[in-house]
Amino acid sequence: MTQQQSLWQFMVSQHEKLFVQIGQHLGLTFLSLLLAIIVGIPLGVLISRRRKLAASVLGTAGILQTVPSIALLGFMIPLFGIGATPAIIALLIYALLPIIRNTYTGITGVDPVVIEAATALGMNKMQRLFKVEFPLAMPVIIAGIRTAAVINVGVATLASFVAAGGLGEFIFGGISLNNTNMILAGAIPAALLAVLLDLIIGYLQNSTLKTLKKVLYIIFGIVIMTGLYFMFSAKAERKIIAGFTPEFMGRQDGDLGLRSVYGLKLNPLVVSDAIMYEAAYQGKLDLISGYSTDGRIKAFDLVVLEDDQTIFPPYYAAPIIKTQTLKKFPGLEETLNLLAGKINDSIMTDLNYKTELLKQTPEKVAKDFLVSSNLYKKANQGNGETIRIGSKIFGEQYILAEMYKMIIEGNTNYKVETKTGLGGTKICFDALMNDGIDFYPEYTGTGLLVLLKPSEQKIKEVSKDSKKTYDFVQKEFQKQYQLQWLKPIGFNNAYALMMRIKQAKELHINTISQLSDYCAKK
Repeated sequence: MTQQQSLWQFMVSQHEKLFVQIGQHLGLTFLSLLLAIIVGIPLGVLISRRRKLAASVLGTAGILQTVPSIALLGFMIPLFGIGATPAIIALLIYALLPIIRNTYTGITGVDPVVIEAATALGMNKMQRLFKVEFPLAMPVIIAGIRTAAVINVGVATLASFVAAGGLGEFIFGGISLNNTNMILAGAIPAALLAVLLDLIIGYLQNSTLKTLKKVLYIIFGIVIMTGLYFMFSAKAERKIIAGFTPEFMGRQDGDLGLRSVYGLKLNPLVVSDAIMYEAAYQGKLDLISGYSTDGRIKAFDLVVLEDDQTIFPPYYAAPIIKTQTLKKFPGLEETLNLLAGKINDSIMTDLNYKTELLKQTPEKVAKDFLVSSNLYKKANQGNGETIRIGSKIFGEQYILAEMYKMIIEGNTNYKVETKTGLGGTKICFDALMNDGIDFYPEYTGTGLLVLLKPSEQKIKEVSKDSKKTYDFVQKEFQKQYQLQWLKPIGFNNAYALMMRIKQAKELHINTISQLSDYCAKK
C-alpha cells in the first residue's frame, strides 16, 4: 500500500491549484453577488412602490430558488454553453430572493411618520429614497446580501460541473476518488470563505454609507479583475480544448497518467460527465474523457482514441458484496451470478444508448434485455428479508441495478430495495461498508486504483491483464475489507479519450500518442 498523505501535505503539494480554485470561487461569488445587488435592489424598491407586484415578483424569485442547482446549471448550458457564464447566471438567480425580499421589507418597514416629515421638508421621491429610506433600511438590505453571499459560496462549488472552476473541483474529485484529503482541501476553504464573508458583511450592517461605498468600490475592483481573468483564460490559445471530469483529473489512469506516460499536458477544463459529451458534439470541447461502453459515443459521432501505451487498466464490472451478507442470504451468490458473462461491450453500449439517447427507462431496458436472454422471470411475492442494491449516479449503473432487482425477485423470495444515484465511488463504497446497502456493481480498475491504491510497481504488474486485475482485487478486498467480487458481468467499461470523428480524421489522430505529438508541435 502507498503511504497516505496528511491533509496538510496534500494542501502543500497542491497549493498552486488550491489558490487558483479559491480565486475562481471568490470571483464567481463576488461577480454573481454584485449582479444580484444591481438587479435585486431596484426590484425590491419597485415592488415597495407598487405593492400589487410584490407577490408575483417574490413568488417567482422563490420558485427559482427551489430549482435544484444541478438542474438549473443544466438548463443554462444550451443557452450559454460551458464555463463561467452559466455558473454566474445560476448564482445570480439563487442570490436574488433574499436581496429582493429584504430590500422590500426594509423599505416598507420605514416609519410613515419619517416619510411624511421628509416630504414636509420639501424632499422629492428620489431624495426621500436615498437620504431617508435607504439609510434606515440598510441594515435589513445588507442582511439579505449577507444571506445571499453565504448561499452563493456554497452553490459555487457546483460551478465545476460546467467548467467554471472553483473549489468544487477538489470536492467532487475527492468524492469520486475516495480521497478524503481532496474533499477536505475543497470543503474547508469553502466553509472558511462562507464564515469570513458572513462576518465581514455582518460588520458592514452597522457601518456608515461612506464605509459601504468604499467596500463597494473594492468589490467592484475584484469583479473587474475576475472578469478579466475569465476573459483571458477563455481566450488562452489551446491547440486542443480538452474537458475532463473531476475524477479523471486526479487519477493515475487519467490526467496524471496522460502527463507522465504520454507527456500530454492539455490544461483541460474540468466538467461534469453529464455535459461533456454534448459539449464535444457542439464543438465547445475537442477532446473529452469518457467511458468505452457509453451509448453517446455513437450518437454524438465520437471516436475513441487508441490507448497505445495502455495507461487504462481493465474495468470489468462485477457485484461486490460482504462475505457475511452472502451467508445471511442463502442462494444470493448463485442468483447474482446468473448475469455473469452475459453482457459484452457492444451489448452494454447498446443498452446505454437506449437510456441516454432514446430516453427509455432503465427498468424497460433491463427487462427487455433479460427477456431476450431468457433470464426474466415474473417476480415472486417476496415475503423474505430485504436486499438493498446500490448504484452510482450514471445510466449504466441504473440499468444493472434494475437487472439485479428483477433477477433476485424472479429467482428468490427475497424482497428488493434499490438505492440508486449514490454519487461517486466513495459514497457507494462507504454505504456498503456501513451496511447502508448490501451490494453494488463496481469495476475492477476502480477497485485497483481508487479503493486499494497499491504501489505503482504492483499496478504495473497486474493492470495489463484483466484476469490478473480481477484476481488481485478479489484477493485484496477479501483480505482488507471482507468483501467478495462475484463473477464479472462480461463488459469492460474502461476510461477512454474521445474526439469528434470528423476532427480526428482531419488531424490524422487515431491514438493518444498521435494526439500528444500533435499538441507538442509549435
